[in-house]
Amino acid sequence: MPAETSLQRRSAARTAVVWGALRDVLGRVAGGGSGSGSARVVDVGGGTGGLAVRAAGLGHDVTVVDPSPDALAILARRADESGVADRVTAVQGDLGTLADGSLADRVPPGTADLVLCHGVLEIVDDVPAALASIAALLRPGGVLSLLVGQRHAAVVTRAMAGHFAQALAILDDTGSGTSGTGRRFTADEVATVLDEAGFDTDAMQAVRVFVDLVPSSQVDLEPGAAERLVALEQAVADRPEYLPLATQIHVVATRR
Repeated sequence: MPAETSLQRRSAARTAVVWGALRDVLGRVAGGGSGSGSARVVDVGGGTGGLAVRAAGLGHDVTVVDPSPDALAILARRADESGVADRVTAVQGDLGTLADGSLADRVPPGTADLVLCHGVLEIVDDVPAALASIAALLRPGGVLSLLVGQRHAAVVTRAMAGHFAQALAILDDTGSGTSGTGRRFTADEVATVLDEAGFDTDAMQAVRVFVDLVPSSQVDLEPGAAERLVALEQAVADRPEYLPLATQIHVVATRR
């Protein structure tokens, strides 16, 4: 088996918290909430299927919606190599595809058990409309896994890199996305927009608190450092005092 690369080790640290939460959610929502059987999952902006293929590997049916044909081609190859091609469907599109009924044959409105929306709200034109289209796809009691960029950390990161004008623009950008670097959210803003869209927030986690700050050389050269970094990320994920330090916020929310 080939040795794990530096990129793979860092990727594992970045995704460990989110995947751990998703495993728990999948077990809860499977079979329409009965906890048995397979879950009907839609991954909006799922790209090459890093999470979709893992979910399919647990026996769930996953539809990945992404605008990039290249990403979807990689997804298809990855699903085939993992032996889950029969449980993964690729659809070229975006959040508008959810709203226009294009998924109705595969996932009728009001039937999805879980929708993943990771790194998408930062770039949409209309956040309330995007969340409304997701809510319409989910069954009552269905779950949204939302991953968004967190503003406070983005300000600090830009400032530490010497990009002070960008840091100022993000600091004053209260969710409009006019800073030119993509929309960022605070924890309170995420909770508010979800509530207005008909979701109850079940959990909010700090994601990538340390991994983007630790030099790659430390992770690569010190034996066991990557595993300890993952453990540290997991240890602080559910501590609210670390949310302002996190690059991303992961929210698990239930449709009312």
